[in-house]
Amino acid sequence: MIDFLNATALTAFGAPTSWAEVLGFVTGAWCVWLVGRQSVWNWPIGIANNLAWILLFATAGLFADSALQIVYIALAVWGWRNWMHGRAGDTLAVSGTTATEWGWLAAAGIAGTGALTLLLDTATSSTVPFWDAVTTVLSLLATWGQATKRWESWLLWITADLIYIPLYLHKGLTLTALLYTGFLLLCIRGLFAWRRSLADERALVAVP
Repeated sequence: MIDFLNATALTAFGAPTSWAEVLGFVTGAWCVWLVGRQSVWNWPIGIANNLAWILLFATAGLFADSALQIVYIALAVWGWRNWMHGRAGDTLAVSGTTATEWGWLAAAGIAGTGALTLLLDTATSSTVPFWDAVTTVLSLLATWGQATKRWESWLLWITADLIYIPLYLHKGLTLTALLYTGFLLLCIRGLFAWRRSLADERALVAVP
């Protein structure tokens, strides 16, 4: 199965594209579309995407991104439960991030990026340790926001995508770079959709 997934499925823009990358393309785009629609089915589709990315990124030498997928699977299980049961047993609603939470997120982001960059630079053969680290940390923070339905998670995903696109082009993952361009557009759409949802919820609360 691994040999099949690593085998070339097609040639995209002059670069060989594996079946793992094709599978990641399809499940990834589907997952982000479902997140924007606040569909709980984004979580199982996302897990399928993570499994494809584990193999793809390890093969490309993006070790932090590959290991990150395992963390994503654990977060997906947690996020799936959160979306279904919310904070009080109801369906989870879109909310915002408090100033205190932003402080913790910023501290975790800086510390995590520094530590992971050092680890990748000294303990692996990663060719882009800093960029591998910063995208990993941004993605983890964004996933936390997605699992708790914080609308600002889209801002973190957009920032990560703007780094991922040139990074994957640099690594020769042309189809994945194209996918992340699609992710970027879907994230912008999701940002506006979640902001509208938040405004609608606040309007309902304000009605006497």
